[in-house]
Amino acid sequence: MHWYTGNTVYDTVLTAAFAFAAFVIIGGFFGQSSYGRFSTTKLGLNLNPKFGWWLMEIPATVVFLVAYLSGPARFDPTSLVLAGIWALHYANRGWFFPLAIRQVPGKRSTFNISVVVMGMLVTSMHGYLNGALFSHDYFGRYGTDWLTDPRFLVGLAIYLCGFALLVNSESIVRNLRDKNNPGGAEYRIPFGGGFRFVTSPAYLGEMIAWTGFAVLTWALPGVAILLITAGNLIPRALGTHRWYQEKFVDYPTDRKALVPFLI
Repeated sequence: MHWYTGNTVYDTVLTAAFAFAAFVIIGGFFGQSSYGRFSTTKLGLNLNPKFGWWLMEIPATVVFLVAYLSGPARFDPTSLVLAGIWALHYANRGWFFPLAIRQVPGKRSTFNISVVVMGMLVTSMHGYLNGALFSHDYFGRYGTDWLTDPRFLVGLAIYLCGFALLVNSESIVRNLRDKNNPGGAEYRIPFGGGFRFVTSPAYLGEMIAWTGFAVLTWALPGVAILLITAGNLIPRALGTHRWYQEKFVDYPTDRKALVPFLI
Protein backbone atom coordinates (compact mmCIF):
# COMPACT_ATOMS: atom_id res chain seq x y z
CA MET A 1 0.00 0.00 0.00
CA HIS A 2 1.26 3.48 -0.88
CA TRP A 3 1.74 6.07 1.85
CA TYR A 4 0.08 8.75 -0.27
CA THR A 5 -3.65 9.13 -0.86
CA GLY A 6 -3.62 10.68 -4.32
CA ASN A 7 -5.31 13.78 -2.92
CA THR A 8 -2.84 16.57 -3.71
CA VAL A 9 -3.82 18.85 -0.83
CA TYR A 10 -3.82 16.05 1.74
CA ASP A 11 -0.50 14.60 0.63
CA THR A 12 1.12 18.05 0.59
CA VAL A 13 -0.02 18.80 4.15
CA LEU A 14 1.18 15.38 5.30
CA THR A 15 4.60 16.01 3.76
CA ALA A 16 4.70 19.42 5.44
CA ALA A 17 3.87 17.79 8.79
CA PHE A 18 6.89 15.50 8.56
CA ALA A 19 9.09 18.43 7.49
CA PHE A 20 7.88 20.35 10.54
CA ALA A 21 8.59 17.32 12.73
CA ALA A 22 12.21 17.37 11.52
CA PHE A 23 12.36 21.11 12.32
CA VAL A 24 11.07 20.52 15.86
CA ILE A 25 13.45 17.63 16.51
CA ILE A 26 16.46 19.63 15.34
CA GLY A 27 15.29 22.75 17.19
CA GLY A 28 15.02 20.77 20.43
CA PHE A 29 18.81 20.58 20.57
CA PHE A 30 19.05 24.36 20.76
CA GLY A 31 16.43 25.39 23.29
CA GLN A 32 12.99 24.93 24.89
CA SER A 33 9.67 26.33 23.74
CA SER A 34 9.04 29.62 25.53
CA TYR A 35 6.28 28.91 28.03
CA GLY A 36 6.02 28.14 31.73
CA ARG A 37 9.30 27.93 33.61
CA PHE A 38 11.23 28.32 30.35
CA SER A 39 9.42 31.47 29.23
CA THR A 40 11.37 34.46 27.95
CA THR A 41 10.53 37.99 26.81
CA LYS A 42 13.27 37.97 24.17
CA LEU A 43 10.91 36.53 21.55
CA GLY A 44 8.34 39.31 21.81
CA LEU A 45 4.81 39.31 23.19
CA ASN A 46 3.86 36.91 25.99
CA LEU A 47 0.23 35.93 26.60
CA ASN A 48 -1.75 34.81 29.60
CA PRO A 49 -1.20 31.00 29.86
CA LYS A 50 -4.94 30.22 29.92
CA PHE A 51 -5.56 32.20 26.74
CA GLY A 52 -2.32 31.07 25.09
CA TRP A 53 -3.02 27.37 25.62
CA TRP A 54 -6.62 27.68 24.43
CA LEU A 55 -5.67 29.70 21.35
CA MET A 56 -2.92 27.24 20.44
CA GLU A 57 -5.17 24.20 20.71
CA ILE A 58 -8.41 25.55 19.20
CA PRO A 59 -7.58 24.47 15.59
CA ALA A 60 -7.53 20.86 16.80
CA THR A 61 -11.24 21.28 17.44
CA VAL A 62 -12.31 23.67 14.68
CA VAL A 63 -10.15 22.46 11.78
CA PHE A 64 -10.76 18.84 12.68
CA LEU A 65 -14.52 19.40 12.73
CA VAL A 66 -14.55 21.15 9.35
CA ALA A 67 -12.35 18.47 7.74
CA TYR A 68 -14.30 15.63 9.33
CA LEU A 69 -17.72 16.89 8.28
CA SER A 70 -16.52 17.21 4.67
CA GLY A 71 -16.13 13.45 4.25
CA PRO A 72 -18.67 10.92 2.96
CA ALA A 73 -17.94 8.44 5.77
CA ARG A 74 -18.52 10.94 8.59
CA PHE A 75 -21.48 8.99 10.00
CA ASP A 76 -19.93 5.53 9.65
CA PRO A 77 -19.43 3.69 12.97
CA THR A 78 -15.64 3.42 12.84
CA SER A 79 -15.24 7.04 11.76
CA LEU A 80 -17.40 8.14 14.69
CA VAL A 81 -15.37 6.05 17.14
CA LEU A 82 -12.11 7.54 15.88
CA ALA A 83 -13.60 11.02 16.06
CA GLY A 84 -14.73 10.24 19.61
CA ILE A 85 -11.18 9.36 20.65
CA TRP A 86 -10.04 12.64 19.14
CA ALA A 87 -12.79 14.53 20.97
CA LEU A 88 -11.79 12.92 24.27
CA HIS A 89 -8.20 14.04 23.89
CA TYR A 90 -8.92 17.60 22.89
CA ALA A 91 -11.77 18.09 25.33
CA ASN A 92 -9.00 17.73 27.91
CA ARG A 93 -6.08 19.38 26.12
CA GLY A 94 -7.91 22.18 24.34
CA TRP A 95 -10.66 23.07 26.80
CA PHE A 96 -10.38 21.61 30.32
CA PHE A 97 -6.62 21.96 30.77
CA PRO A 98 -6.36 25.67 29.82
CA LEU A 99 -9.38 26.65 31.90
CA ALA A 100 -8.14 24.70 34.92
CA ILE A 101 -4.69 26.36 35.08
CA ARG A 102 -4.12 27.98 38.48
CA GLN A 103 -2.10 31.14 38.17
CA VAL A 104 -0.36 33.33 40.73
CA PRO A 105 -2.33 36.61 40.85
CA GLY A 106 -0.49 39.42 39.12
CA LYS A 107 2.14 37.14 37.61
CA ARG A 108 3.44 38.27 34.23
CA SER A 109 2.27 36.47 31.15
CA THR A 110 4.43 33.45 30.38
CA PHE A 111 3.11 32.03 27.11
CA ASN A 112 5.06 33.41 24.19
CA ILE A 113 3.30 34.32 20.96
CA SER A 114 5.89 32.30 19.01
CA VAL A 115 4.70 29.15 20.81
CA VAL A 116 1.09 30.00 19.97
CA VAL A 117 1.85 30.50 16.28
CA MET A 118 3.88 27.29 16.00
CA GLY A 119 1.29 25.40 18.02
CA MET A 120 -1.59 26.61 15.86
CA LEU A 121 0.30 25.48 12.78
CA VAL A 122 0.73 22.00 14.27
CA THR A 123 -2.84 21.66 15.54
CA SER A 124 -4.21 22.92 12.20
CA MET A 125 -2.24 20.30 10.24
CA HIS A 126 -3.01 17.67 12.84
CA GLY A 127 -6.74 18.45 12.84
CA TYR A 128 -7.01 18.49 9.05
CA LEU A 129 -5.00 15.31 8.45
CA ASN A 130 -6.98 13.23 10.92
CA GLY A 131 -10.40 14.77 10.35
CA ALA A 132 -10.11 14.19 6.60
CA LEU A 133 -8.61 10.72 7.04
CA PHE A 134 -11.36 9.51 9.38
CA SER A 135 -14.26 10.69 7.23
CA HIS A 136 -12.79 10.01 3.79
CA ASP A 137 -11.08 6.72 4.67
CA TYR A 138 -8.60 7.18 1.83
CA PHE A 139 -7.19 3.67 2.17
CA GLY A 140 -10.47 1.83 2.72
CA ARG A 141 -9.27 0.66 6.13
CA TYR A 142 -11.92 1.90 8.51
CA GLY A 143 -14.80 -0.47 7.99
CA THR A 144 -16.60 -1.83 11.04
CA ASP A 145 -14.12 -4.73 11.16
CA TRP A 146 -11.38 -2.23 12.09
CA LEU A 147 -12.92 -1.93 15.56
CA THR A 148 -11.97 -5.56 16.28
CA ASP A 149 -8.60 -5.44 14.50
CA PRO A 150 -5.69 -6.19 16.88
CA ARG A 151 -3.95 -2.97 15.80
CA PHE A 152 -6.93 -0.91 16.87
CA LEU A 153 -7.44 -2.78 20.14
CA VAL A 154 -3.77 -2.72 21.16
CA GLY A 155 -3.42 0.91 20.10
CA LEU A 156 -6.53 1.90 22.03
CA ALA A 157 -5.23 0.20 25.19
CA ILE A 158 -1.90 2.02 24.85
CA TYR A 159 -3.66 5.31 24.17
CA LEU A 160 -5.94 5.03 27.22
CA CYS A 161 -3.02 4.16 29.50
CA GLY A 162 -1.11 7.21 28.28
CA PHE A 163 -4.16 9.46 28.54
CA ALA A 164 -4.85 8.29 32.12
CA LEU A 165 -1.23 9.00 33.12
CA LEU A 166 -1.41 12.41 31.46
CA VAL A 167 -4.63 13.48 33.17
CA ASN A 168 -3.56 12.16 36.58
CA SER A 169 -0.16 13.86 36.39
CA GLU A 170 -1.66 17.20 35.37
CA SER A 171 -4.14 16.94 38.24
CA ILE A 172 -1.33 16.37 40.77
CA VAL A 173 0.60 19.41 39.52
CA ARG A 174 -2.53 21.58 39.41
CA ASN A 175 -3.41 20.71 42.99
CA LEU A 176 0.03 21.70 44.26
CA ARG A 177 -1.40 25.22 44.15
CA ASP A 178 -4.43 25.64 46.40
CA LYS A 179 -7.26 27.15 44.35
CA ASN A 180 -8.20 29.17 47.44
CA ASN A 181 -4.63 30.43 47.81
CA PRO A 182 -3.16 30.74 44.29
CA GLY A 183 -0.58 33.17 45.60
CA GLY A 184 1.16 30.47 47.64
CA ALA A 185 4.46 28.86 46.72
CA GLU A 186 4.75 28.97 42.92
CA TYR A 187 6.73 25.76 42.54
CA ARG A 188 6.78 22.73 44.81
CA ILE A 189 7.98 19.15 44.39
CA PRO A 190 5.10 16.93 43.19
CA PHE A 191 4.67 13.44 44.62
CA GLY A 192 2.46 10.45 43.91
CA GLY A 193 1.28 8.82 40.69
CA GLY A 194 3.89 8.86 37.94
CA PHE A 195 5.97 11.32 39.95
CA ARG A 196 7.17 8.40 42.03
CA PHE A 197 9.34 7.47 39.07
CA VAL A 198 9.91 10.47 36.79
CA THR A 199 9.95 14.26 36.84
CA SER A 200 7.65 14.64 33.82
CA PRO A 201 5.01 11.88 33.85
CA ALA A 202 2.56 14.11 31.96
CA TYR A 203 5.03 14.31 29.07
CA LEU A 204 5.51 10.56 29.21
CA GLY A 205 1.73 10.08 29.22
CA GLU A 206 1.37 12.39 26.22
CA MET A 207 3.93 10.41 24.22
CA ILE A 208 2.42 7.06 25.22
CA ALA A 209 -1.02 8.34 24.18
CA TRP A 210 0.17 9.47 20.75
CA THR A 211 2.03 6.19 20.29
CA GLY A 212 -1.25 4.40 20.90
CA PHE A 213 -3.04 6.77 18.55
CA ALA A 214 -0.53 6.05 15.76
CA VAL A 215 -1.11 2.33 16.27
CA LEU A 216 -4.93 2.45 16.51
CA THR A 217 -5.21 4.58 13.36
CA TRP A 218 -2.33 2.75 11.61
CA ALA A 219 -1.69 5.88 9.54
CA LEU A 220 1.13 8.38 8.99
CA PRO A 221 -0.61 11.44 10.54
CA GLY A 222 -0.35 9.67 13.89
CA VAL A 223 3.37 9.09 13.33
CA ALA A 224 3.88 12.74 12.44
CA ILE A 225 2.26 14.06 15.64
CA LEU A 226 4.19 11.52 17.70
CA LEU A 227 7.48 12.77 16.22
CA ILE A 228 6.52 16.41 16.78
CA THR A 229 5.46 15.66 20.36
CA ALA A 230 8.63 13.71 21.14
CA GLY A 231 10.84 16.35 19.52
CA ASN A 232 9.33 18.98 21.77
CA LEU A 233 8.82 17.08 25.02
CA ILE A 234 11.98 14.94 25.35
CA PRO A 235 14.38 17.93 25.53
CA ARG A 236 11.87 19.78 27.71
CA ALA A 237 11.64 16.85 30.12
CA LEU A 238 15.43 16.73 30.44
CA GLY A 239 15.54 20.49 31.02
CA THR A 240 12.75 20.30 33.59
CA HIS A 241 14.59 17.56 35.46
CA ARG A 242 17.75 19.68 35.67
CA TRP A 243 15.68 22.68 36.77
CA TYR A 244 14.14 20.78 39.69
CA GLN A 245 17.51 19.37 40.76
CA GLU A 246 18.99 22.87 40.81
CA LYS A 247 16.03 24.51 42.55
CA PHE A 248 15.38 21.92 45.27
CA VAL A 249 18.29 20.49 47.28
CA ASP A 250 15.98 17.74 48.59
CA TYR A 251 14.77 16.66 45.16
CA PRO A 252 14.43 12.81 45.04
CA THR A 253 17.70 11.40 43.71
CA ASP A 254 16.11 8.19 42.43
CA ARG A 255 13.64 10.02 40.20
CA LYS A 256 14.45 9.93 36.46
CA ALA A 257 13.57 12.64 33.96
CA LEU A 258 11.13 10.86 31.63
CA VAL A 259 11.45 7.07 31.45
CA PRO A 260 11.30 5.14 34.76
CA PHE A 261 14.67 3.63 35.80
CA LEU A 262 16.31 4.68 32.51
CA ILE A 263 16.32 8.34 31.50
